[in-house]
Amino acid sequence: MRSRFLALSAILCAAANTASMTANEPVPDMVAAAKAFLAALAPAKRSRASLPFNSPERLKWAYVPMARAGLPWKEMAPREREAALLLLRAGLSETGFKKVDSIRKLEDVLHAIEGWSMRDPDLYYFSVFGEPSLKSAWGWRYEGHHVSLHWTMVDGKVAGSTPQFLGANPAEVRDGALQGTRALAAEEDLGRALVKSLNQAQRSEAILADSPPSDILSSGARAAAIQEDRGLAWGRLDHTQQGILLSLIQEYAATQTPAVARERLDEVRRDLPDVRFAWLGGLERGQGHYYRIQGRAFLIEYDNTQNHANHIHSVWRELQGDWGEDVLAEHYRSSPHHADYRRAHGERAGASKDDGRD
Repeated sequence: MRSRFLALSAILCAAANTASMTANEPVPDMVAAAKAFLAALAPAKRSRASLPFNSPERLKWAYVPMARAGLPWKEMAPREREAALLLLRAGLSETGFKKVDSIRKLEDVLHAIEGWSMRDPDLYYFSVFGEPSLKSAWGWRYEGHHVSLHWTMVDGKVAGSTPQFLGANPAEVRDGALQGTRALAAEEDLGRALVKSLNQAQRSEAILADSPPSDILSSGARAAAIQEDRGLAWGRLDHTQQGILLSLIQEYAATQTPAVARERLDEVRRDLPDVRFAWLGGLERGQGHYYRIQGRAFLIEYDNTQNHANHIHSVWRELQGDWGEDVLAEHYRSSPHHADYRRAHGERAGASKDDGRD
C-alpha cells in the first residue's frame, strides 16, 4: 500500500510540475493529470471512470441533474478528489475553474430551497475516454447539473473543447451564506450592456421578439444547428459596441486554458464579418431574456427566463463539429481504426432525458 501511495504521489508531483512549466500547452498537462487521476483510483472505480474512446457515451451531453456514466465526487476518497481536481484545473483557466466551482456550490442553495436529493454538489462526474497520450486520440468529460465540459485530443493537440455548457440557478443568490453570488455575472451584464447601447435602428435589427424562448434553442442536441440568419451584423456596430461584443465572446472563451481560448478567439476574428448578435425578451434585470452570437463556425447561446429570470443557461457550440469531429474525421481517414470510428460515430446520440427538472 505504501509503495502504491508513493507511486501516486510521484505521478501527482510530476503532473503539477508539468502544469507549472507548460501553462500554454494544455495537452501535456491534461495527459499527466488524467494519468494521475486514473492511477489514483482502485480498479473498480477506474473501470467506471475509464471508457473506450469510440464509445457513443463520449458524444452525449446533458445539463440536468441525473445519474451519469463516469465516477462522481461523491464516491471518491480524499486523495482521489485531489487527483480529480488536478485534472479539472488542467482543462480550465483560473477564471473557468472559479465559475465551475461556484456553479457546483449552488447545489447546496437549491437543496436548501427544494430539499431534492439530486441537488447535490458531489454529483459531478469525471469520465476519461481512451488512453491519455500525446500520440493518440483520447478525451475526457466533466459533467453534472449546469456543467457540461468536454475535451478531445488528437496527436497531442486539443481538437475540440465543446460543447461548453455552464448554467447558474440561482443566477443571483439573494439570501443565505452565498448571498450576492453571481456565477455567470459577466455573461449577463455584457450582453445587456451591448443591447442597451444600440440605437433605434440597430435595435430594430438585433431585437427579434419581445418574448424569449424558454431555453437555449440548441438544447441538448447532438449536433448544433445553425439558427436563422437574423440579428445585427458585426459591421453595423460602432467601435465601442464591437469592443463590448468581443469582450462578451472572450468571456466565454476564457473558461478554457489561455492557449485554447486564444485559438478560439483567432477563429472568431476570422469569422467576424459574418457574426450576428440577436436578442429576444426584455432589456432590464429581472425580465426574461435570451441572446445569441453566431458566426459561420460557432454559436453562443444564453438564456435567462426560468425562476423569474434568475436561472441562466449558456453554451458555446462548434457548428462544424463539437468534440473535434472535423479534426477526428481527417485523423481517422488515414488511421487503421477508421472503421471503428465510423461505426461508433454513426450513432447520433443526443442528450439523455430526465424527469424534466432542471
